[in-house]
This record gives sequence, C-alpha cells and structure tokens, in this order.
Amino acid sequence: MDFKLTDEQRMIQDAARDFAEQGIKPIAAEFDVSGQFPVDTIKAMGELGLMGIEVPEEYGGAGLDAIAYALAMIEIARADAAHSTIMSVNNTLYCNGIMQYGTEQQKQQFVRPIAEGKQIGAYALTEPQSGSDASNMRSRAVLSADGSHYVINAKKSWITSGPVAKYVVLFAMTDPAAGAKGVTAFMVDADQQGFMRGKMEPKLGIRASATCEIELTDYHCPVENRLGGEGEGFKIAMSVLDAGRIGIASQAVGIAQAAYEASLEYVRERKAFGQEIGTFQMIQAKIADMKTRLEAARLLTFSAACKKMAAKQTGERFTVDGSMAKLYASEAAMWITHQAVQIHGGMGYSKEMPVERYFRDAKITEIYEGTSEIQRMVIARMETGLR
Repeated sequence: MDFKLTDEQRMIQDAARDFAEQGIKPIAAEFDVSGQFPVDTIKAMGELGLMGIEVPEEYGGAGLDAIAYALAMIEIARADAAHSTIMSVNNTLYCNGIMQYGTEQQKQQFVRPIAEGKQIGAYALTEPQSGSDASNMRSRAVLSADGSHYVINAKKSWITSGPVAKYVVLFAMTDPAAGAKGVTAFMVDADQQGFMRGKMEPKLGIRASATCEIELTDYHCPVENRLGGEGEGFKIAMSVLDAGRIGIASQAVGIAQAAYEASLEYVRERKAFGQEIGTFQMIQAKIADMKTRLEAARLLTFSAACKKMAAKQTGERFTVDGSMAKLYASEAAMWITHQAVQIHGGMGYSKEMPVERYFRDAKITEIYEGTSEIQRMVIARMETGLR
C-alpha cells in the first residue's frame, strides 16, 4: 500500500505540527495541572481548519480526507493528548455523523460553527449503567401528540467537552421494546431549557478535555432536529464509532511518538557508569521494540484511514480495520509510555518531565470509544461471522 502523501496532506500535517510545537506544547503541562478547558488554543485550531478536517469547505471545514485527519491528529496528540481529544470528538463523533445522516439544514446549523471552531460539539451515548452495552440505555424520547417535537428525559455520563459544548449528538430510546432498533439520534442545543450539565469528572489523564455528566429533563427537541429516522440511532452511533476509532488510533500514535522521542533524547544524554545509557543492551532492546511497535501502529492507522476513504466509493465497511488500528495503537501507546517512564527512571516518575503525563494520557486510549476487550470482540465476530 502506497502512503505517499499529497500536497494537501503535507500542508495540514505541517500546519498541525507547527501549531502544536508553538501553541500547544508550551502550555500543555499547565493545562494538565489546572484541568481548565483550553478555549483559546481550540479556537485557533478551528481557524486553522483542524476542527473539521473532513468537512467540505461549503460547511466550514477543510475539505480534506481521512489520511489528512490522521496526520493532524498525530501531531496535535504528540504535543498534548487533551487537545487531540477535543479535536477528535469534534471531527469524528460529532461532525462525521451529521455529514453522513443530517439534512442540509442540519449541516448548516450544526456543523458549520463547529468546523469553524466557533462552537464546541459533543457526543452523548454512554450512560451510568451502559458503557460498552450501548443498546441498554434508559434515556427516553417521546413524540408529542401534535408531532412537532420530542420530549427527552436522559442522563448521560463521560461526555467529552460536555461542560463547554453548544450542541450535542444525543441518543435516546423512542421504542424501548425494540432494543437497539429502538434507539434514535437527536441534535440537542445545550442552551435550551431542560438541559443541565452535571459534575465534572476528575480524570487521571487528558485533564484539559473537560468531561461531565449531562441530564435532560422534559427537554423539547424539535422533530426537525432528529438525526436520521426513528430507530436508526444505533446504526448511526456504531458507524460514527468506526470512524472515531481511527481518530483514537491516531491519538495513540501521537502520544507514543512523543514518549519515544523523549526517550531517544534521554538515552543519548543520560550517563551511567561512565557512558550514555543508550549503549546498554537492555536500553537498546527497549528502544528497538518501542520503535517497531510505534511504526506498526502508525501503518495500521493509515491503512484504516485508507479503507475509510475507499468506503465512500465502495460502501464497504471498515469496522475491522478501525478496530484493529485502535486496539493495536492504544496498547502500543500504553506499552511505549510505560517503557519511557522506566527508561527515565526516577525522573520518569516526576512531573518535571512530560513522560509521566504521556503515561497517564495513554491509558484512556484503551478505554474510550470501545475498550480493548470490545475491539477484540468486534474483530472476532466480524471475522468468524459468529455472535
């Protein structure tokens, strides 16, 4: 497979790298400590086109492809995983679903301000009692007697960007008896009556990507803000996650890249027993294995992005490709950051060095948008055809 980059792909990669190095990297540790949402840098990322990379230009995006998105995600995550988390949700979980299933009016109203970086989007699927088992949701949406709106009562948890989002793609049951086929997707405006933001989550990593619970009480959602048809919500949620997993794989590659580069620099400079520690065979073995896993993760991620691009013409699913990329890249990132801490020794355990942050940030990539266990289940079921 030829991964030769186009001029447009190199352009967005260079723009993301330059901004990450100059605008994000110097403030990453500060925002990790404070846990504050990085409003100014996210707005600047929107102005650069990073918040709607695959969104066509007529809807405020950059009009590029999945490879360009993966490249940009890697560069942003390499500087700070929290910024890349916000970017990932905006691009794939939010904009992607509306571009696939939304009406023209919905694209103009709900995609444009997000792709331009003027507003923040969120994706609300998980509930306190249903994480991996997304079809077991308790949120309800009931169509009004006159058919003009839905009355939604819902409680959602672990909503990335929830504390600051203007619009939310939210899933609720319209026909509970139908199980997964009774789920419907809605576009929700957080400024309307009945929407409430709950407690902020005190997270281990990606701390600047604000996360909270949201609750809707007798929220009136106009019928024209339903995304897709009734009962299509679960299909929408799963197809969006297929694309989202490529974003998380890219994020994992970026985190791993940062940890590897920090380790490479350290083993060249740190001396013990009168020589650079990079001359020690055990350290060399770690470096060799870190590099190999990093590049394998990168190639799986690019391969999945290529399959996503091809799917636009062929209509073929890229579920297995996205799951494999996410599974391998996330576990590679966790392993590589672990080795980075070990290589740095005591300094790796100190907040004076960024590798402890990389280690904390890497863990979430094995959990959100489908745990490693769920990815293995998805891959096995798709390959065997057995449930």
